[in-house]
Amino acid sequence: MNNDPVIKKLDKLAWLLDNSIKIPGTSWKIGLDGILGLIPGIGDLAAGSLSTYILYQAVKMKVPKAVLARMTLNILLESVIGVIPVLGDLFDFMFKANQRNVDLMRKYVLNPKDTTQRSTIAVVGVIAALFIVMGLMVWGMFALVVAVINAL
Repeated sequence: MNNDPVIKKLDKLAWLLDNSIKIPGTSWKIGLDGILGLIPGIGDLAAGSLSTYILYQAVKMKVPKAVLARMTLNILLESVIGVIPVLGDLFDFMFKANQRNVDLMRKYVLNPKDTTQRSTIAVVGVIAALFIVMGLMVWGMFALVVAVINAL
């Protein structure tokens, strides 16, 4: 798997996007993904587009839908949180979605069944958490409306 030319190219791209720049005086590394994210508006879009290339290669390798969904969630998480000023930029520097996605592809090739199962659990867990959060938000809105009505 490590000799696969596609994976080698994706490793280089993930390194460039996530770990290519060492912060002087620390052991931390950042990449172009985080640097691009600092550009308001187009930066996160450009970084997300580069991240999508890794996902495209996974589709070409016929990676299962559960793993593709997990990879997509990684990109979406980094892109959505990345738009938050300062906090999003720090998250971009730390989360490293590109490296995570290349690692998922490698893990899938080495252990397809386990990686697919873990990805399915992760995706279902994220979806369940989103439904719980949305449910709590709806409940909170109704509670607020009832409190306002009772206060009148």
